[in-house]
Amino acid sequence: MKLIILDRDGVINRDQETPVRSPAEWVPIPGSLEAIARLNQAGYRVVVASNQSGIARGLLDMMTLNAIHQKMHTAAQAVGAEIDAVFFCPHSADDHCDCRKPQPGMLNAIAQRFEIGLKGVPHVGDSLRDLQAGFVVGCKPYLVGTGKGERTFAKGGLPPGTEFLPDLAAVADHILSLPAVSARPAANRPGDS
Repeated sequence: MKLIILDRDGVINRDQETPVRSPAEWVPIPGSLEAIARLNQAGYRVVVASNQSGIARGLLDMMTLNAIHQKMHTAAQAVGAEIDAVFFCPHSADDHCDCRKPQPGMLNAIAQRFEIGLKGVPHVGDSLRDLQAGFVVGCKPYLVGTGKGERTFAKGGLPPGTEFLPDLAAVADHILSLPAVSARPAANRPGDS
């Protein structure tokens, strides 16, 4: 299976200073949904992994977050793209959970759900914490210049091997120009047959 993991805000849709709090505020970055469609056509399953601390901070509720994600799915499908799953962390930094990036819990949950190892799986983000979470579990880090990406790049300290590209469309072009690499099935746990 070929898998790619994307951050949401700043990668797929425009980032803003406050969390996206309504479907009306969710605006795709030009070319991002078409990039997902191209990845799908090449056999990639696309998964979103997003910190959504606005839930814990009372800025939006689950019904609103679901409506935002429904708009994202509908917009993707309108251009022939399919997002296979959306994983999110609803906690604030004060909750000290293991799923809020840069912690790897959300990515480990993706690996478990899809029953694959994440070594070499492309992970695309616009912030250092996105890249750190993916790097810890073996993902190939891609930093986009959209969202917070330019500032993240300027600060430096990126994980080794990070590729910096202008946007998700450029990441898709780059990945699709590489020899195909599929994610490997996760190793069997003791007691599995």
